Parts: sequence; C-alpha cells; structure tokens
Amino acid sequence: MYAIVEIAGQQFKVAKDQKVYVHRLQGEEGSKVSFDNVLLVDDKGNVTIGAPAIEGASVTAKILESLKR
Repeated sequence: MYAIVEIAGQQFKVAKDQKVYVHRLQGEEGSKVSFDNVLLVDDKGNVTIGAPAIEGASVTAKILESLKR
C-alpha cells in the first residue's frame, strides 16, 4: 500500500515505515503530524484517485529530526 500526498507544496509517494525528507515542515521533534491532502491511494492494485484530493483520507507521520542550517 502506498499513497501520493501533498506536503509543503510538494508531492511525495509514501508507504508505511518509510522515512521522507520534507522541506519547511513545522513541528517539534517527536510530534505527530497529519496530512489530509491525499491525491492517490494504491491498496494492492485497488487504486483510488482524488479529484483533486480523496475525501476523508489522511496520512499520519512522526517528526524524527529537524535539520537547521
């Protein structure tokens, strides 16, 4: 199962337990964030496409680390 999600103006393909580097994400390390702009979900070949987003779908993630330059 994977999803295409819009995060901070960019589209990411995400799957369970995958780590993703995201620019300009606000939040504290260890906090959970939820993204509700899910554009596509593929569940074992059963594809759901949003118009533009899928109603009621969301992806939850945890902020592991914040990089500051």
